Amino acid sequence: QERVVESGGGLVQAGGSLRLSCTADESPFRVVAMAWYRQAAGKSRESVAFVYGAFTNYTDSVKDRFIISRDHAKNTATLQMNSLKLEDTAIYYCKATYSGINGLTGTLHRYDVWGQGTQVTVSS
Repeated sequence: QERVVESGGGLVQAGGSLRLSCTADESPFRVVAMAWYRQAAGKSRESVAFVYGAFTNYTDSVKDRFIISRDHAKNTATLQMNSLKLEDTAIYYCKATYSGINGLTGTLHRYDVWGQGTQVTVSS
């Protein structure tokens, strides 16, 4: 069973920056996409950013402040968070999407693996 591990969370003042990192285990299947989600206290988990190949996408509230990047060779993704706001406080989760064809059965496998999350707290 593959694992995804996040790091880099912490406490930062409003206006500051943090850099989150995520590493997905190697697998017979390829990591085709990586994404960051967050869940604030009392709220549902929401998508923050994802990277699929050379394509990236961001939720409106973080556009022009956050940057997602990916090292395909190392199955890692980072989320550079700038100009942090109080409302960015949340647990941030990384998700890796694996995809590939089982060589024995010929069937397509596609599944997501989530990390345990890392806390980001923005203070005033």
